[in-house]
Amino acid sequence: MIAFNRTASIASGKMGTAMAFAHEIATYLKTAHGIDVEVMIPIGGNPNRIGWTSRYQDLAAIDAMNGKMLTDKKYMELVSKNSDNFIPGSVHDSMWRKV
Repeated sequence: MIAFNRTASIASGKMGTAMAFAHEIATYLKTAHGIDVEVMIPIGGNPNRIGWTSRYQDLAAIDAMNGKMLTDKKYMELVSKNSDNFIPGSVHDSMWRKV
């Protein structure tokens, strides 16, 4: 089992719209692709961040899903339309393996 985590720093004054987008994209990924995505905010550290976490069986499943998302016009439109909610260059991805 692989946990995929994506975090982004929220632009000043954009907390509300960033939160709305985070839930919108999670809902879209569930309905369009069947991915369960959790929206999270940090307990400590920089409070102006948001994160998404999803779980996959293996790295091949992550790779397949990334390919689908990159060719999904609706997904790409949602991301592009909401990019001003986040600080450019602040997106960080990590993957964790269950042991």
